[in-house]
Amino acid sequence: MSNELLTVIEYLSQNRSISRESIIKALENAILSASKKSIHPASELRIKIDPPTGKIQAWATLEVVDHVPMNNDQIVIGRVQELYPDVKVGDRIEWEVTPSNFGRIAAQAARQNLTQQLRRAEKENVQEEFADRLGQIIYGTVKKVEAGSVLIDFQKAEGIMPLREQIRDEKFAPGDRINALLIKIDINSSGPSLIVSRSAPEFVTRLFEREVSEIHDGVVTIKGVAREAGKRTKIAVASSDPKVDPVGACVGVRGTRVKRITDELGSERIDIVPYDEDLAAYVTNALLPAQVQSVKIDEANHALLVIVNEDQSKVAFGRKAQNVRLAGKLVGWTIKLCDETSKERAPSIEEQMKIAAGKLAEALNIDAADAAKLVANGFVTIEGLKAADDAALESVEGIDIDALRAALENIG
Repeated sequence: MSNELLTVIEYLSQNRSISRESIIKALENAILSASKKSIHPASELRIKIDPPTGKIQAWATLEVVDHVPMNNDQIVIGRVQELYPDVKVGDRIEWEVTPSNFGRIAAQAARQNLTQQLRRAEKENVQEEFADRLGQIIYGTVKKVEAGSVLIDFQKAEGIMPLREQIRDEKFAPGDRINALLIKIDINSSGPSLIVSRSAPEFVTRLFEREVSEIHDGVVTIKGVAREAGKRTKIAVASSDPKVDPVGACVGVRGTRVKRITDELGSERIDIVPYDEDLAAYVTNALLPAQVQSVKIDEANHALLVIVNEDQSKVAFGRKAQNVRLAGKLVGWTIKLCDETSKERAPSIEEQMKIAAGKLAEALNIDAADAAKLVANGFVTIEGLKAADDAALESVEGIDIDALRAALENIG
């Protein structure tokens, strides 16, 4: 049995990339858990596997008594004096209780428990292997697509990309090479340990760090990213060297750098804008390619009233209000657009937001607070809500998307 056990230990060590020490420890725990009652029902039991020989021994901690033992936690002093000459009544000693056929019994009893122990050991190895790569891009091969999730082989571990972490309309097949951002290591669930994403804004950040040497070297800094995965991303950059144009560095010669990133993202549009400490200048840049006339700042409501020419209004809003919505996320303020011809008669930003929220609440029959959240995130009309995808709506905290979709369907 010892030789057979050593063979199993070597096989597992080589084929599962688990250390011999971890496997032996897992075996000891498995045998202890599975065979404790059948070996010796003592309260303290220890299993020891000798690494060189594979010999399995069971040891129980027992109380020394001078009478017939009353339970399995006791042993009479006459039995132990030869091995422990100085023992006294009341002492607790470790005594071998290994049955003669223990190796085979233990192996059979521990089989299922060992599988669990080894799985745990594998996951702990994954935790150690990938801990310093959390938040970084890792590379793997698609194994299969199951229930919408993509299962990925990362060589030393298996990962999963849930549907919510995928770029919409992006398709994968077994054997495809895939790059993804490692967002979580889960060693407690029974499924794959690595959770990855291609829809997270940080994925775009890491792609720029990989492609743009000035970012990697710290000369150019990414100040903010706002993203609607698969459709459009806005990224703000700044340079610590006045001789280095941060936008130009990210775009690359003839657009080669940004093209490699958009190719990776399935032609997702990327707007690279210069960051500015001045809020008015920053939001002006964030709304590019629209041309802004002026910006009024409402500190109390953390809102911006942006004036544009009438012919720039459509550009500023963008398709399905995406441009203004992403600009708001990028600067971290609520943006209200107003064209030049209507700025004189326009109510205050706060009043406009309240009016828009009131209309949404009434039309959808939803709570006023939820309507206000939608407006604050750039969803000011029924049409805009209908056109928005789930990823955009999920960015609004505290909104029940299913209930919102149902309300939109009810109004036709």
